Amino acid sequence: MHHYVFKFMNHLKLRWKMLVVVLPLVIIPIFVVGGMISYIATRQAYRGITQTSKDDLDHMAQFTIDLLNSHYQQFQVYKQDKERSFHLELATLTNLAYNLVEAEDRQYRSGRIDLASAKLEARKALKRVNVGETGYIYAMTTKGELAVHVAREGENVYNEKDENGRYFIRVMCRTALKSKPGEVMYIIYPWRNAVLGDKIPRRKVVAYRYFKEWDWIVATGGYLEETYEDVAFERRSFEELKERIKSKKVGETGYIFCMDAKGNFTVHPDGEGQNFYNARDSSGFPFIREMCQKQSGWIRYPWRNVGESTPRMKIVRYNYFRPWGWIVAVGSYEDEFYREANKINGRIFASMMVMTIFIGLISVVLVFLAAKVLTDPINHMMEVIRKVKKGRFDERMAVETNDELGELAGAFNRMTAIIKRNKEMEATLAQQGKMASLGVLSSGVAHEINNPLGVILGYAGYVEGKLDPADPNYQYIHEIKRESKRCKKIVQDLLSYARTPKPTPEETDINALLEQIVDFAANHTDLHKVRIIRDFALGLPHIMVDGDQMRQVAINLILNAGAAMQGDGVLTVRTMLDGVGYVKMVFSDTGAGIAAEHLEKIFEPFFTTKEKGTGLGLAITKQIVEQHQGKIAIESEVGKGTTVSVRLPVEQEL
Repeated sequence: MHHYVFKFMNHLKLRWKMLVVVLPLVIIPIFVVGGMISYIATRQAYRGITQTSKDDLDHMAQFTIDLLNSHYQQFQVYKQDKERSFHLELATLTNLAYNLVEAEDRQYRSGRIDLASAKLEARKALKRVNVGETGYIYAMTTKGELAVHVAREGENVYNEKDENGRYFIRVMCRTALKSKPGEVMYIIYPWRNAVLGDKIPRRKVVAYRYFKEWDWIVATGGYLEETYEDVAFERRSFEELKERIKSKKVGETGYIFCMDAKGNFTVHPDGEGQNFYNARDSSGFPFIREMCQKQSGWIRYPWRNVGESTPRMKIVRYNYFRPWGWIVAVGSYEDEFYREANKINGRIFASMMVMTIFIGLISVVLVFLAAKVLTDPINHMMEVIRKVKKGRFDERMAVETNDELGELAGAFNRMTAIIKRNKEMEATLAQQGKMASLGVLSSGVAHEINNPLGVILGYAGYVEGKLDPADPNYQYIHEIKRESKRCKKIVQDLLSYARTPKPTPEETDINALLEQIVDFAANHTDLHKVRIIRDFALGLPHIMVDGDQMRQVAINLILNAGAAMQGDGVLTVRTMLDGVGYVKMVFSDTGAGIAAEHLEKIFEPFFTTKEKGTGLGLAITKQIVEQHQGKIAIESEVGKGTTVSVRLPVEQEL
């Protein structure tokens, strides 16, 4: 029998083999565990639900505390803002009143009116100004005599006391005499105005300023509470807060309530405004009194509501809200906690059967996914191996695990990298052979072509000098001369690339070198309309480079940038430190940019996007930079410009 079973499995894929082997090991324990869970769940349901319910009560109590605190903080900030605004308003009115008095004094001193008339006009003007509902402006001498007042003008109030017994008028007079010119002073004191029908003292704020010429203390006073623009809004917000608390239900019949330390219910669905300090539960225990005394904790007591035949056990979590002196309580009945547990007890067996079947199905899916997790990396490896077999040595296996498959993938990647490196070495050797041949060819070409070109250029120059520029043949001679020079430049570039001399490093100030090159390049025809920005980092260390070759690199990059902009544009030449021991040169232009498909070939010999370019400029530049143990990189976006970065070591490795 087992022979047929193994034969059947030999024809299955690895994924299905794992499914057949592992699935029974998962399904059988599920049935065993299901029976144990049905027994344990019944015992733990009561305990878990009780703890969860108590956590809910505690959370609701803390939520209510946070709600009250948020409301309290909001209106505290509101009152502080209004107080600051009120101080500023009083100062403004005091300065205005001071200016009125000062204006009347100027009238008197100019001789237009006498002193008595000036003071009379000042009194009239100051009495016409109201501050809030009951505030006003007044003036008094430093001896406490009221020179301007809406009701007590002419009285001496030097010995007046506020509701705390302080001689506040004396304080104002002494402070005014010591004040600086233009200084506005403040005083706050409790005051009960019997004329206005005040039953309790209110906080009064007075801003005052001393007018020395008349010995007047010009003062503006008002009651702070009159600045709270919308007291009705605060009351309405408080009522909404209470309704929000009362609307929160705890379970089916539980609720949140608040009371002060004397047992007065401040928030309650039914008993708000009543005192329950001496209320007792169904066993006669004064539970409210205990809550008021302890202020924070848990309490459990029997309570029978109206219409109920027997009392039910109630559990309450209560906390103290210090700013208002409130006790916040959240209560619910225990039988409501256990109602769901009782339902679970009746349906536990049927539920566990359904759960077992459901878990069995999930297990099938999970085992299938586990098999997929193990086989997918193998399939990926096979796919990568097929690609490498076709010569795609850049392909790599993803190493995402530390198991045997991960180790196998890493070994294969290292093997592929070695093969690729060997291929690159073969290509490099072939290229070096080509360069050697190119060097020999370049020498011969330079020798064989430069001599005839020199003769052509000599005769062309001679004929050009003999002809009048208006002669029709002059243009032909000029073209012969220009194209001959171009041929000579191509031969020189070819020879330079094939036989770039080994650099002779010497200590060089790269900023000074670039300064010379930029000044030189600015006179080139391609850069006449280009604005060149120099951004050289200060304190750059001197680096070991061949100055002549670095000039060639910089000139090539600057002239390329000028050709790319073809007119108006901005070329930015920057230097900076790039890490420890490296200096970086950056050439950024606002030219036409380079297409993405050309960026990979931009440093290849004879590749060019110019109509009359040789394709050797950037190749020679890269060759020089690499001979200096540096790196060159280019970033470009069509229509926005190009940035070329050259990174050079301060000291080259020997």
